[in-house]
Amino acid sequence: MQTEKNKIALVTGANTGVGFQIAKALAESNYTVYVGARNLEKGGNAAAQLGKNAVAIELDVTKQDTINAAAKEIQEKHGKLDLLVNNAGISHAGKPGRTVEEVVAANRPSVVSLKEMRTVWETNVFGVVAVTQAFLPLLKSARAPRIVNVSSGLGSLTLGMDPNNPYRSHYDVVYGASKAAMNAITVAFAIELEESNIKINAVSPGYTATALNNFQGTDTVEEGSKEPVRVALDESGVTGQFTGPNQEHYPW
Repeated sequence: MQTEKNKIALVTGANTGVGFQIAKALAESNYTVYVGARNLEKGGNAAAQLGKNAVAIELDVTKQDTINAAAKEIQEKHGKLDLLVNNAGISHAGKPGRTVEEVVAANRPSVVSLKEMRTVWETNVFGVVAVTQAFLPLLKSARAPRIVNVSSGLGSLTLGMDPNNPYRSHYDVVYGASKAAMNAITVAFAIELEESNIKINAVSPGYTATALNNFQGTDTVEEGSKEPVRVALDESGVTGQFTGPNQEHYPW
Protein backbone atom coordinates (compact mmCIF):
# COMPACT_ATOMS: atom_id res chain seq x y z
CA MET A 1 0.00 0.00 0.00
CA GLN A 2 1.43 3.37 -0.99
CA THR A 3 1.41 6.51 1.15
CA GLU A 4 -0.68 9.64 0.77
CA LYS A 5 2.28 11.31 -0.95
CA ASN A 6 1.93 8.95 -3.89
CA LYS A 7 -0.83 10.24 -6.13
CA ILE A 8 -2.55 7.69 -8.32
CA ALA A 9 -4.30 8.50 -11.61
CA LEU A 10 -6.16 6.49 -14.20
CA VAL A 11 -6.63 7.77 -17.75
CA THR A 12 -8.89 5.76 -20.04
CA GLY A 13 -7.98 5.59 -23.71
CA ALA A 14 -4.49 6.77 -22.80
CA ASN A 15 -2.39 4.93 -25.35
CA THR A 16 -2.82 7.62 -28.03
CA GLY A 17 -3.93 11.19 -28.75
CA VAL A 18 -5.03 13.57 -26.02
CA GLY A 19 -5.22 10.74 -23.49
CA PHE A 20 -1.55 9.96 -24.00
CA GLN A 21 -0.63 13.63 -23.55
CA ILE A 22 -2.66 13.82 -20.33
CA ALA A 23 -0.94 10.69 -19.01
CA LYS A 24 2.44 12.15 -19.98
CA ALA A 25 1.81 15.37 -18.05
CA LEU A 26 0.61 13.45 -15.00
CA ALA A 27 3.64 11.15 -15.05
CA GLU A 28 5.88 14.21 -15.25
CA SER A 29 4.02 15.59 -12.21
CA ASN A 30 5.03 12.46 -10.26
CA TYR A 31 1.67 10.73 -10.40
CA THR A 32 1.63 7.00 -10.78
CA VAL A 33 -0.43 6.91 -13.98
CA TYR A 34 -2.41 3.92 -15.09
CA VAL A 35 -2.55 3.95 -18.87
CA GLY A 36 -5.96 2.50 -19.67
CA ALA A 37 -6.13 0.79 -23.05
CA ARG A 38 -8.41 -1.76 -24.72
CA ASN A 39 -5.32 -3.45 -26.14
CA LEU A 40 -2.82 -4.19 -23.38
CA GLU A 41 0.09 -4.39 -25.83
CA LYS A 42 -0.62 -0.89 -27.11
CA GLY A 43 -1.02 0.29 -23.54
CA GLY A 44 2.33 -1.26 -22.65
CA ASN A 45 4.05 0.47 -25.56
CA ALA A 46 2.58 3.81 -24.45
CA ALA A 47 3.59 3.25 -20.82
CA ALA A 48 7.13 2.41 -21.92
CA GLN A 49 7.33 5.77 -23.67
CA LEU A 50 6.04 7.56 -20.58
CA GLY A 51 8.64 6.13 -18.23
CA LYS A 52 8.76 4.64 -14.76
CA ASN A 53 5.67 6.45 -13.44
CA ALA A 54 3.36 4.87 -16.02
CA VAL A 55 1.68 1.48 -15.75
CA ALA A 56 -0.35 -0.13 -18.53
CA ILE A 57 -3.71 -1.58 -17.56
CA GLU A 58 -6.26 -3.34 -19.74
CA LEU A 59 -9.51 -1.40 -19.67
CA ASP A 60 -12.25 -1.45 -22.27
CA VAL A 61 -14.97 0.92 -21.06
CA THR A 62 -17.60 -1.19 -22.86
CA LYS A 63 -16.62 -4.38 -21.02
CA GLN A 64 -17.56 -4.49 -17.36
CA ASP A 65 -15.18 -7.34 -16.57
CA THR A 66 -12.15 -5.27 -17.60
CA ILE A 67 -13.45 -2.30 -15.61
CA ASN A 68 -13.91 -4.44 -12.51
CA ALA A 69 -10.48 -6.06 -12.92
CA ALA A 70 -8.80 -2.65 -13.27
CA ALA A 71 -10.55 -1.34 -10.15
CA LYS A 72 -9.53 -4.45 -8.22
CA GLU A 73 -5.89 -4.11 -9.31
CA ILE A 74 -5.65 -0.47 -8.26
CA GLN A 75 -7.49 -1.21 -5.01
CA GLU A 76 -5.07 -4.00 -4.10
CA LYS A 77 -1.95 -2.02 -5.00
CA HIS A 78 -2.88 1.45 -3.74
CA GLY A 79 -6.18 1.43 -1.87
CA LYS A 80 -7.24 4.71 -3.48
CA LEU A 81 -7.46 6.73 -6.68
CA ASP A 82 -6.73 10.45 -6.67
CA LEU A 83 -7.72 11.20 -10.24
CA LEU A 84 -9.94 9.57 -12.83
CA VAL A 85 -9.82 10.92 -16.37
CA ASN A 86 -12.63 9.58 -18.54
CA ASN A 87 -10.94 10.21 -21.86
CA ALA A 88 -11.80 7.14 -23.94
CA GLY A 89 -14.10 8.08 -26.80
CA ILE A 90 -14.97 7.35 -30.41
CA SER A 91 -16.56 9.60 -33.02
CA HIS A 92 -18.11 6.93 -35.21
CA ALA A 93 -18.23 3.18 -35.68
CA GLY A 94 -18.22 3.01 -39.45
CA LYS A 95 -15.57 2.60 -42.10
CA PRO A 96 -12.19 3.99 -40.91
CA GLY A 97 -10.43 6.76 -42.80
CA ARG A 98 -13.57 8.71 -43.66
CA THR A 99 -13.34 12.50 -43.63
CA VAL A 100 -15.16 14.53 -41.00
CA GLU A 101 -17.55 15.69 -43.69
CA GLU A 102 -18.38 12.11 -44.69
CA VAL A 103 -18.96 11.06 -41.09
CA VAL A 104 -21.17 14.07 -40.36
CA ALA A 105 -23.25 13.42 -43.47
CA ALA A 106 -23.76 9.77 -42.53
CA ASN A 107 -24.67 10.62 -38.94
CA ARG A 108 -27.37 13.21 -39.53
CA PRO A 109 -30.47 12.34 -37.48
CA SER A 110 -32.62 11.69 -40.55
CA VAL A 111 -30.34 8.95 -41.92
CA VAL A 112 -28.15 7.75 -39.06
CA SER A 113 -27.65 4.06 -38.38
CA LEU A 114 -29.03 3.32 -34.93
CA LYS A 115 -26.47 0.53 -34.63
CA GLU A 116 -23.65 3.05 -35.09
CA MET A 117 -25.28 5.45 -32.65
CA ARG A 118 -25.59 2.74 -30.00
CA THR A 119 -21.97 1.68 -30.51
CA VAL A 120 -20.64 5.21 -30.01
CA TRP A 121 -22.89 5.91 -27.05
CA GLU A 122 -21.79 2.65 -25.44
CA THR A 123 -18.27 4.09 -25.22
CA ASN A 124 -18.89 7.82 -24.83
CA VAL A 125 -21.88 7.70 -22.49
CA PHE A 126 -22.49 4.36 -20.79
CA GLY A 127 -18.77 3.68 -20.54
CA VAL A 128 -18.27 6.90 -18.56
CA VAL A 129 -20.98 5.92 -16.09
CA ALA A 130 -19.66 2.36 -15.74
CA VAL A 131 -16.07 3.44 -15.10
CA THR A 132 -17.05 6.24 -12.72
CA GLN A 133 -19.29 3.94 -10.68
CA ALA A 134 -16.54 1.32 -10.39
CA PHE A 135 -13.92 3.77 -9.16
CA LEU A 136 -16.02 5.91 -6.81
CA PRO A 137 -15.08 3.79 -3.76
CA LEU A 138 -11.38 4.30 -4.52
CA LEU A 139 -11.85 8.03 -5.13
CA LYS A 140 -13.57 8.38 -1.75
CA SER A 141 -10.37 7.15 -0.11
CA ALA A 142 -8.24 9.96 -1.58
CA ARG A 143 -7.52 13.36 -0.03
CA ALA A 144 -8.51 15.54 -3.01
CA PRO A 145 -10.19 13.22 -5.52
CA ARG A 146 -11.19 14.48 -8.95
CA ILE A 147 -12.98 13.18 -12.00
CA VAL A 148 -12.32 14.79 -15.38
CA ASN A 149 -14.60 13.99 -18.29
CA VAL A 150 -13.00 14.80 -21.63
CA SER A 151 -15.89 16.28 -23.59
CA SER A 152 -16.17 18.49 -26.67
CA GLY A 153 -17.44 21.93 -27.54
CA LEU A 154 -20.00 20.05 -29.61
CA GLY A 155 -21.47 18.89 -26.33
CA SER A 156 -22.74 22.39 -25.55
CA LEU A 157 -26.41 22.67 -26.52
CA THR A 158 -26.20 26.43 -26.16
CA LEU A 159 -23.31 26.72 -28.61
CA GLY A 160 -25.04 24.27 -30.92
CA MET A 161 -27.96 26.66 -31.27
CA ASP A 162 -25.71 29.66 -31.95
CA PRO A 163 -25.82 30.51 -35.70
CA ASN A 164 -22.36 32.06 -35.39
CA ASN A 165 -20.77 28.82 -34.19
CA PRO A 166 -18.56 27.61 -37.10
CA TYR A 167 -18.86 23.99 -35.95
CA ARG A 168 -22.66 24.03 -35.66
CA SER A 169 -23.07 22.02 -38.87
CA HIS A 170 -20.97 19.22 -37.34
CA TYR A 171 -23.55 18.52 -34.65
CA ASP A 172 -25.04 15.06 -35.03
CA VAL A 173 -26.85 12.48 -32.91
CA VAL A 174 -23.87 10.15 -32.78
CA TYR A 175 -20.79 12.03 -31.52
CA GLY A 176 -22.12 15.52 -30.76
CA ALA A 177 -25.17 14.30 -28.89
CA SER A 178 -23.08 11.71 -27.04
CA LYS A 179 -20.91 14.51 -25.67
CA ALA A 180 -24.02 16.45 -24.66
CA ALA A 181 -25.11 13.32 -22.80
CA MET A 182 -21.67 13.06 -21.20
CA ASN A 183 -22.05 16.64 -20.03
CA ALA A 184 -25.45 15.80 -18.56
CA ILE A 185 -23.85 12.87 -16.72
CA THR A 186 -21.14 15.22 -15.42
CA VAL A 187 -23.83 17.53 -14.02
CA ALA A 188 -25.72 14.60 -12.47
CA PHE A 189 -22.61 13.31 -10.71
CA ALA A 190 -21.63 16.83 -9.62
CA ILE A 191 -25.03 17.25 -7.96
CA GLU A 192 -24.91 13.86 -6.25
CA LEU A 193 -21.32 14.34 -5.08
CA GLU A 194 -21.50 18.01 -4.05
CA GLU A 195 -21.59 17.10 -0.34
CA SER A 196 -18.55 14.82 -0.75
CA ASN A 197 -14.90 15.67 -1.38
CA ILE A 198 -15.06 14.31 -4.95
CA LYS A 199 -14.96 17.01 -7.64
CA ILE A 200 -16.01 16.45 -11.23
CA ASN A 201 -15.64 18.65 -14.29
CA ALA A 202 -16.00 18.42 -18.07
CA VAL A 203 -13.36 19.81 -20.40
CA SER A 204 -13.00 20.24 -24.15
CA PRO A 205 -9.57 19.92 -25.77
CA GLY A 206 -10.79 21.99 -28.72
CA TYR A 207 -10.59 20.92 -32.36
CA THR A 208 -7.55 18.73 -31.94
CA ALA A 209 -6.02 16.63 -34.71
CA THR A 210 -6.59 13.03 -33.60
CA ALA A 211 -8.01 9.82 -34.99
CA LEU A 212 -11.43 11.05 -33.79
CA ASN A 213 -11.57 13.48 -36.71
CA ASN A 214 -9.28 11.70 -39.19
CA PHE A 215 -6.54 14.11 -38.04
CA GLN A 216 -8.36 17.07 -39.60
CA GLY A 217 -8.38 19.09 -36.38
CA THR A 218 -6.67 22.45 -36.34
CA ASP A 219 -4.79 22.07 -33.04
CA THR A 220 -1.99 19.68 -32.10
CA VAL A 221 -2.52 17.12 -29.34
CA GLU A 222 0.00 19.07 -27.27
CA GLU A 223 -2.18 22.19 -27.56
CA GLY A 224 -5.38 20.22 -27.07
CA SER A 225 -4.16 18.58 -23.89
CA LYS A 226 -3.33 21.84 -22.08
CA GLU A 227 -6.78 22.52 -20.63
CA PRO A 228 -7.52 18.88 -19.73
CA VAL A 229 -4.15 18.72 -17.95
CA ARG A 230 -4.82 21.98 -16.09
CA VAL A 231 -8.21 20.74 -14.91
CA ALA A 232 -6.79 17.34 -13.98
CA LEU A 233 -4.08 18.86 -11.79
CA ASP A 234 -6.38 21.44 -10.17
CA GLU A 235 -6.93 20.55 -6.50
CA SER A 236 -8.68 23.84 -5.65
CA GLY A 237 -12.06 22.22 -5.18
CA VAL A 238 -13.73 23.54 -8.32
CA THR A 239 -16.56 21.27 -9.47
CA GLY A 240 -19.41 21.17 -11.96
CA GLN A 241 -17.71 23.28 -14.62
CA PHE A 242 -17.29 22.91 -18.38
CA THR A 243 -14.22 24.59 -19.84
CA GLY A 244 -12.27 24.63 -23.07
CA PRO A 245 -9.02 25.97 -24.54
CA ASN A 246 -7.54 29.03 -22.80
CA GLN A 247 -9.68 28.25 -19.73
CA GLU A 248 -12.81 29.48 -21.50
CA HIS A 249 -16.01 28.62 -19.66
CA TYR A 250 -18.45 26.90 -21.99
CA PRO A 251 -22.22 27.01 -21.50
CA TRP A 252 -23.86 23.65 -20.93
